Amino acid sequence: MTASRFRAVDLAAALGVVLIWGSNFVGMKVGLRALTPFQLCLARYVFAAFPLVLFVPRPQVRWVWVVCYGLLQGVGQFGLLFTALHLGMTAALASVLMQTQVFFTAFFSFALLGEKPDRPLIIGLVLAGLGLACIAAEQLTRSLHAQVPVTTGSGLALTLAAASMWAASNLIVRQARGTRAPFKIVPFMVWSSLVPILPLLGMTLLFDPAPVRGAWHQVPWSGWLAAAYLGWVSTIIAYALWTGLLMRHPANRVAPFSLGVPIVGLAAGVFTLHESISGWQWAGIGLIAAALAAVVLGGTLRDSLRSAPGRTSV
Repeated sequence: MTASRFRAVDLAAALGVVLIWGSNFVGMKVGLRALTPFQLCLARYVFAAFPLVLFVPRPQVRWVWVVCYGLLQGVGQFGLLFTALHLGMTAALASVLMQTQVFFTAFFSFALLGEKPDRPLIIGLVLAGLGLACIAAEQLTRSLHAQVPVTTGSGLALTLAAASMWAASNLIVRQARGTRAPFKIVPFMVWSSLVPILPLLGMTLLFDPAPVRGAWHQVPWSGWLAAAYLGWVSTIIAYALWTGLLMRHPANRVAPFSLGVPIVGLAAGVFTLHESISGWQWAGIGLIAAALAAVVLGGTLRDSLRSAPGRTSV
């Protein structure tokens, strides 16, 4: 697929996703206070699938894409991410490291789909990498000064693995749209949410302690509210918007918008967890904003320069 410009409705959808996913990590922290990682992930997808699956028709795509997407998202991305948070990965650092999915997506898109990155995307990825490095370095420095480890090596590895699962699911969406029937986003999201329920149920029965497995009735309302938000808002609404963008644009052009998630995540930490933003974090935010501008506006600026009188190339 060739590069395409984002319309106003596409930009609005992308910003909506960024806002939802940026506040998503606060919901994860709240949910993990009451539930184990596998329980929270299981509850998330139960809310995402029900009751909508009773009313939404089955998606007209090959079932292999529904199953692969459900496993990569449910068991892969969020099973790994929730486990990493449980092991000690902070929500702030996780919100940053998860955005490495942009680099995984760009690599997978080039290696598997032949979607070559253009100059604005390359510039954006370089700026984003610098911005992510500033924010991640600040989080690590804070932990060292406080002499409190923000994560274990396993937590770090699991978070990066979760980011790669996210990138892989982006490509699954690109393949699913190749069906002859019209691709409808909401049915795809709802029915794919059924897929991880049984695997996650098996994991909680296998790995969670027996007293925890039998204490569902003791989960406070805050835990259920967090699971409902993660299921209905973060999964169905946000991923439907995200999937819609992937239907209309190449994956390596949609993925960079998720770089705004750490910015919203930091802001959510300030207002809900009373965290402060340092100079290094502001530098990272500025670089990420510049990266988004390069990706979104770079193609338009390039075309304008090429069409200017006396200019034939950039």
